[in-house]
Amino acid sequence: MGYVVARGSQEAILNAEALFRELLPRGAGQSSKGLASYLPYLLDQVMAEAGLWAPQLAAEALAQTGGDLYEALLLLRAHRTTLPRLGKAQLQKKEDLLLVRRLSSAFKSIPGGQVLGPTLDYSLRLLGFSGTQGVEPEATAAPQRYPSVRTWLKEQGLLEEDPVAEKDLEEEIPDLTRQPLLFPAPRAHRLQALARGDTGGLLALAYSAMRAYNVHTHPTVAELGVGYLEVRAIHPVRGGSFRLGRIRLAFAEVVGHGEKGYRLGFAASLGWNEGRVIAGAMLDLEMDRPTHPARSEEFVLVHTDPVEASGFALHYKLPHYVTFFSNWMSHQEAALEP
Repeated sequence: MGYVVARGSQEAILNAEALFRELLPRGAGQSSKGLASYLPYLLDQVMAEAGLWAPQLAAEALAQTGGDLYEALLLLRAHRTTLPRLGKAQLQKKEDLLLVRRLSSAFKSIPGGQVLGPTLDYSLRLLGFSGTQGVEPEATAAPQRYPSVRTWLKEQGLLEEDPVAEKDLEEEIPDLTRQPLLFPAPRAHRLQALARGDTGGLLALAYSAMRAYNVHTHPTVAELGVGYLEVRAIHPVRGGSFRLGRIRLAFAEVVGHGEKGYRLGFAASLGWNEGRVIAGAMLDLEMDRPTHPARSEEFVLVHTDPVEASGFALHYKLPHYVTFFSNWMSHQEAALEP
């Protein structure tokens, strides 16, 4: 089926937009100012799925679209394509993160210890109607760096060897925003697609495997971390490394039983998005194994892009009679040909 671009009455389109603005009145920049303070996790999700770290722009996009997450993503991704590509940042490792939260549910005594950080994971989940003051924590300095649980497991001989992953580290990292997603995908493309995949889509697919739908999978979090990473680059004139800024990141490494040790899945994402990185790491662990859609790399990566998925779903509300008419005409013309 082909699609034909159609444009209706310009007056009707302008009136519809004016009505939308009237129903959502806001001064320029006023509605977005408080979002970063009161809804930081929502902004982190928007920036993660857009693949762009820009808190002010994310807040503006949400305010401009009335909180429509997919429209905000579309605005941010479209804006990112207009920005010049000045260079490449230096390769960073998760050991370089300034962690504020770091834990493991698989191992109690991990190197560096467990750090709960700011979280409500262990508190009562009750809807409150007034602000509550908790106990003021004592000001104690935390280490700037923590040893990697993955490295510790490897030193103990508990991880299966992954020659493909080791080989990928030696090659130049491809950029998913500039290169098409082909299958089988390079590991870097897989992790980039998971990093900006739709949070609900990743969670649904991972959950379908977690609850043993036609499979038996029960991974455990080897390391979950949230922190701040300095973005560094090489100065083009004087050389040497310099800091461009700092972004917030979350990452998860999950382990599952393999034939010769633990298999490991990994995912990382912009912002404080623990659920999405756990789901992404779970999918990374299970991809390319038979018997289930969540184990198919192509199925997972193609169907969890939020902009493509929402765009295809929402295009159904646009006029389709033009499409059907054009197809009917093409069939009629084909029937008249000798």
